[in-house]
Amino acid sequence: MRLESKQDFRNWMHKILDPLKPLYSEGGARLRLGDSGVTYPQVSIEMEAFSRPLWALVPFWAGGGEDPEFEDIYVRGLSGGTDPFGGEYWGGFTDYDQRFVEMAAIASGILFAPEKVWEPLSREAKGNLAQWLYGINEYIIPDCNWQFFMILVNAALRKQGCRFSQEKLDSGLEKIESYYLGDGWYRDGGSAQKDYYISFAMHYYGLLYAAAMEKEEPERCLRFKERAEIFARDFIYWFDENGAALPYGRSLAYRFGEAAFWSAYVFAGLKDIPAGVVKGILARHLSWWDQQKICDRDGVLTIGYAYPNLIMAERYNAPGSPYWGMKSLLCLALPDNHEFWRAKAEPLPGLKTVKMLKQADMLVHRMGKDVMAYPAGVCEKYGHGHVPEKYSKFVYSTRFGFSVARSQIVLHENAPDSALAFVIDGDDYVFVRKVSLSFEVRPDRVISTWQPFPGIMVTSTVIPEDEGHRRVHEIESAYGCTVYDCGFSVEKFTEGYEQKAEGAGAFVRFKDMGCEVRGNGPKAKGVVIEADPNTNVLYPNGSIPAVAYRVEKGEKVTVETVVRTFVR
Repeated sequence: MRLESKQDFRNWMHKILDPLKPLYSEGGARLRLGDSGVTYPQVSIEMEAFSRPLWALVPFWAGGGEDPEFEDIYVRGLSGGTDPFGGEYWGGFTDYDQRFVEMAAIASGILFAPEKVWEPLSREAKGNLAQWLYGINEYIIPDCNWQFFMILVNAALRKQGCRFSQEKLDSGLEKIESYYLGDGWYRDGGSAQKDYYISFAMHYYGLLYAAAMEKEEPERCLRFKERAEIFARDFIYWFDENGAALPYGRSLAYRFGEAAFWSAYVFAGLKDIPAGVVKGILARHLSWWDQQKICDRDGVLTIGYAYPNLIMAERYNAPGSPYWGMKSLLCLALPDNHEFWRAKAEPLPGLKTVKMLKQADMLVHRMGKDVMAYPAGVCEKYGHGHVPEKYSKFVYSTRFGFSVARSQIVLHENAPDSALAFVIDGDDYVFVRKVSLSFEVRPDRVISTWQPFPGIMVTSTVIPEDEGHRRVHEIESAYGCTVYDCGFSVEKFTEGYEQKAEGAGAFVRFKDMGCEVRGNGPKAKGVVIEADPNTNVLYPNGSIPAVAYRVEKGEKVTVETVVRTFVR
């Protein structure tokens, strides 16, 4: 799908959102899109699905778009959902309530499209909505990007002359300041892991605030903008020339939300990176997603990444959660004569082949049509689901994706691509890097020390090379075990597919891409792991070439594996 004009981007929005129109409740306040489970109750599930389309509809309306059907749905829904005596009331709250998350989209509507979201409401409905939103100030919210939800709500209430909390507004902004690390990067509260929450949460909301509150707080808003400009110079490395973004970290079910930062970048008036380059990133990214199998037969977004896949989901992924990705259409708020719409979509600028992203604790390697990231394995040891798979593999790729485990038992269920996997003698369990105990990111390599199991210690050095990368592992084990150094998962059942394991190496390839591994170490032997279906995030079937090594009880050994890839 070609995206050049403002109407092209509007058409893309309609393609994603129009299938929802017949699915809203009679009063408009609830949207039930599926029956899979999540950690919050049904009222929050349905309210979330109602709210998240606003991330696109608000900028669509702010930029002059008209859709009477959606306008009617949301006026009725906002009125009914906040009416404590109505049948579709969204209810009261608890600490850490999911509905606080969803308030941000409504607050954005009040800030940037009040003529559609606020002004059409009756006086009583405005009072109910304001009172309901104010509830975020009366409960505990996490010390993380959630602070921005409270900030945006209070900013919106303040703009409309409603009761708001200056104390909560100030304390929230102070916490956001405390999360800033320098070099354009934030941490997400207490979390050390760096992922898309830095781009589509911390920076995105900061730029929304900057656009809304520039007159009231010019110095703070300028800081938010300056930090975003610095961050952009690193974040651009996460996108390949085809439009794909790096599959890495949690919340990948938000899919095209990966590019939301770039929409906020132009919305906030930032120009360090030319409008044509930003437009190219957004246009290629949305077009890439248009080619993936992300909707069901009715056109409703599914949970998953490049296809429907509950295995890789987090515990907070409800049926309506993927519509958070609509944040990437904030550019629709730009006026018709904005330079963004006049600009031609430009290719990515000249970028370094290997770049160290210091604050992200990784190297990024641009290799032909693929972007690979070598993270240090910095993450919360356990969290929302599949944390080791999403943060602690040795390398992540825009073209090969990564795999998540069906279980920790046997290799084919564990699908340990881009990992060093230990199987201890007499057991079927598979142990991989969960989190690094210590690490060092240098300009040309990543070194980490980690423990897959008590009694086994590993120091891994990963070095990018012209056609792939090299891994050197120093292993000390109190147990006899077989160790598998695994390459990428390569898509099966494709034209020209073949695989082979011979001597100390193995390869899997087809017409368009492939991966080969070759090892040097005790009893090195090439193997191919037939991963279970639906483990890779990009394609439902994959095979993993690997080298198996033998480590005896009490040994200290060093193994070296070379991983080569090709992508057409």
